[in-house]
Amino acid sequence: MCYGFDGDAALGRSLAERGTNRRAVLRGALSGVVGAGLLAAGIGAAPAHAAGRATGRPHVPPGLISIQLWTLRDALWGSPGFDATLRSIADLGYPKVEQALGYFGRTAGELRAFYDDLGISATSSHDGISANRQDLDTKVANAATLGQSFMVVPYLNSSSADDWSRWAEEMNQEAEVARSAGLRYGYHNHAHEFTIDLGGGRTPWDVLTAELDPSLVHLEIDLYWVVRGGIESGDGAADPEGFAIDVIRRAPQRVLQYHVKDRHADSGDMADLGTGMIDFPRILRAHSVLEYIVENDTPDVSPLRSAEVGYRYLRDLRT
Repeated sequence: MCYGFDGDAALGRSLAERGTNRRAVLRGALSGVVGAGLLAAGIGAAPAHAAGRATGRPHVPPGLISIQLWTLRDALWGSPGFDATLRSIADLGYPKVEQALGYFGRTAGELRAFYDDLGISATSSHDGISANRQDLDTKVANAATLGQSFMVVPYLNSSSADDWSRWAEEMNQEAEVARSAGLRYGYHNHAHEFTIDLGGGRTPWDVLTAELDPSLVHLEIDLYWVVRGGIESGDGAADPEGFAIDVIRRAPQRVLQYHVKDRHADSGDMADLGTGMIDFPRILRAHSVLEYIVENDTPDVSPLRSAEVGYRYLRDLRT
């Protein structure tokens, strides 16, 4: 899940509504096992840490690497705490963070000053659709104060096509306000946008990409969730990375940000970057973005270890 939303539960609900829950889960598990066997035999896409031919050229500029603070939530809320954790993130080399979870007792201006002292920037944030214009104005003003370039809606879920259409219109309206403040406004996917059947085979992703204004709203593609959505829906079970690339290429909206997180081949759970089955070089060769945001909702060892592994993986990635 991202930013506190239970993406696994949402996916389970959507699959159950399609009447394919057990079958899809089994297919996803089997595809991981079969895929692992094919990889061992040298057939198909290689694991992420070994994929692609090394050219000696780094693919991801260090200045474009960020981290979603949800990954660090246990460290931020517990020990060592917000200030010490952000100092560690800066020490690891991260130039950017994607804001979430509030400001930890600071105003937007105070948080900006703290980040400035650390030499990092909050360039993006996860924020839900605002309840009213006053809340929207506050949200936009805080993002501008922090110096953000992006603000992103992290999660929506419904089995009603009318809800998705209404949300698309609300996001278009919010995006106009954001643009007036010099901000880009985006939407972040989970898997259920690709698995919920709204009727006639139409999915929430079909509604969003048809109705979000491409001149106003961009996409922040979560690579784990789009791969999982392809596997669980069956549309990308044979070639999950190909499914992800098709999603990116076919969308009228620009894909400007990635959430980069890996997937364990056996369990389907999230994994630290480079330790799972997703062929990131293949996807990143197909489409580059303005921000590569490290995330792992369930860190393999600890939040800071996931942050370190993710940063090093993207720094060392060659295509």
